[in-house]
Order: sequence, then structure tokens, then C-alpha cells
Amino acid sequence: MTDCIFCKIINKDIPAKIAYEDEEMLVFHDIQPKAAVHLLIIPKKHITSLAHTTAEDTLLLGKLLQKTAILAKEFGLTDGYKTQINTGIGGGQEVFHLHLHVLGTPKPK
Repeated sequence: MTDCIFCKIINKDIPAKIAYEDEEMLVFHDIQPKAAVHLLIIPKKHITSLAHTTAEDTLLLGKLLQKTAILAKEFGLTDGYKTQINTGIGGGQEVFHLHLHVLGTPKPK
């Protein structure tokens, strides 16, 4: 998708503060954070929304969720955190590339 902002971030056409990257996903800090920690986890495969996933995407979805737990711990969200996937216009989705929000406040050390 040439007009997808998240695809442009994946392709490094637009800068982002990257927290994690592998061959299947990219994780970066939201530019308009709603919490002390606000990460976006996106698949590198363009999927418009959760409603557009297929059985073929099952393993990828599991990996995204598993990485959520790992990153939450790494970012100090040991008291808990919120995960959110907005799906479609009615669900508040603004960027039409599947993405998972991870929000929380690190536990003081």
C-alpha cells in the first residue's frame, strides 16, 4: 500500500521511534501518546484491520500478542497495562493498517 502511513514507517520512508523490529512486525512509540508508555505493534504484512484477517494470519496474530507481554515487561508495565485494537471507522480506527496499542505507566523502581 503506497498511501499507508504505517507501511511507509515499515519501509523507513517516514521516521519513527522504533522499540522493536523483526521480520514480521515493527513496534514504535505513538507520536500522540495517551499514556507514559504508548506503543504501537504492527505487522509488516499490510492487513487493513482485525476484521480483514484470515486463518492464514493466526500465527502472526499470536506473535503480536506474545510480543505485547514481553514489551510490557521490558517497559516496566509490571502493574498492568491496556491493550487496544480499534477496528473499522465505527471502532475508532484512524489508520487502516492493523495495529495494537499498548498503554500503561511504569511501576516506580
